[in-house]
Amino acid sequence: MSKTISLFAILSLGLFSSVALAAVPAEEAARLKSDLTPLGGERAGTADGRIPEWTGGITQPPPGYKGAGQHHPDPFAADQPLFTIDKSNLEQHKAHLTAGQIALLNTYPETFRMPVYPSRRSASAPQWVYDNTFANATSAKLLNGGNGFADAYGGIPFPIPQNGLEALWNHIARYRGTYIVRRSGEVGVQRNGAYSLVVSQDEALFRFYDPRGSYATLNNTLFYYLSFTTAPARLAGNGSLVQETLDQVKEPRQAWGYNPGQRRVRRAPTLAYDTPIDANDGLRTADDTDMFNGAPDRYDWTLQGKREIYIPYNNYRVTSPEVSYKALLTPGHINPAYTRYELHRVWVVEGKLKPGARHIYSRRTLYLDEDSWSAAVIDQYDGRDELWRVSMAYLKNFYELPTVWTALDTFHDLQARRYGVQWLDNEEPGTVDFSQPPPPDSAFSPAALRRKATR
Repeated sequence: MSKTISLFAILSLGLFSSVALAAVPAEEAARLKSDLTPLGGERAGTADGRIPEWTGGITQPPPGYKGAGQHHPDPFAADQPLFTIDKSNLEQHKAHLTAGQIALLNTYPETFRMPVYPSRRSASAPQWVYDNTFANATSAKLLNGGNGFADAYGGIPFPIPQNGLEALWNHIARYRGTYIVRRSGEVGVQRNGAYSLVVSQDEALFRFYDPRGSYATLNNTLFYYLSFTTAPARLAGNGSLVQETLDQVKEPRQAWGYNPGQRRVRRAPTLAYDTPIDANDGLRTADDTDMFNGAPDRYDWTLQGKREIYIPYNNYRVTSPEVSYKALLTPGHINPAYTRYELHRVWVVEGKLKPGARHIYSRRTLYLDEDSWSAAVIDQYDGRDELWRVSMAYLKNFYELPTVWTALDTFHDLQARRYGVQWLDNEEPGTVDFSQPPPPDSAFSPAALRRKATR
């Protein structure tokens, strides 16, 4: 009974109150070692068995994995679809779909479908992330109206969220390793299926998860991100650098761009919020990257509780080297033959544009995987409050860490009937590499941007 009352209190705070600034009490945090997973999901499965109990997720790579930077063998390759959702049986499954997924089925009735597989609660993280998350639960607090947080490090800051902002920060500050190098492609796919591939190499240093530091040494820096284009030739050498601050209202993110034609590094103060990104023909905004990133200050965020939704999960085939870009990138959406959906519990967070604030999206609904805090689906609405864009992250467990992150992200414009895809690596020699030692902060300076972009 006490747990039921406690959960009701948490949801009530998220639904009806303003931002709560206090961490949860120790007795509430103790649930992370009993009925909740170490990151705050429900350990138990559903009564009907469709969502199984969480028993630790993937704890080691499957046979056939060759090591750092290699493509990932599918640990569930033998699974077969339970059924497929399409336009013909949409009504039967509506209760477990988002508005955006329903819109995709209606927009592409002949081709879009969702193969549903057995639910595998494969999410996992290192023990030190679990330990830090447990400590954060009783210490973390929101700052500056929710535009930042304090007294948390190296784990999920709010594993038992009390409001929408805390849940949103869990997504923004979730674990994705410490230092990553990722070579991948991005495209904007036109109505007829045509696209131009832009290939880049990206590096990120997540200072929030750097074992060499602590909250006291963050200096308001969440992570560093550096990217430079390697193809096509006409764009090669272009680069960008972001120094991401934790509280972007107090101190906006610092960003720079490098243009090889001008041979100069220039400040990029507008690389935030709804600035369109050229690499996929403007089909994602700056804050669409990673499904959502950056300052949350232009929206009022509400925690609407949990739902059971079919979300992309354990998607290893979509980035398999055996699947070509030509086979994957079909008109309207990626080829459903290579996708996998599973029934999972998700936290639902809604952001409504504040009066007087500016953004191309008037409303955003985020569906956050309870086991990893990764946003799996986001429905986004235009100024008329009509559904406009749908983003989906095709999640999988990067078991070399381990952590759940995206295999690739898609960004659908329902009105233009175009879509963008980020993180394509099927035809690249390798995938993301987490194995390299973290470099010094100076590796993410404007001078470093110029050196790396001109190599």
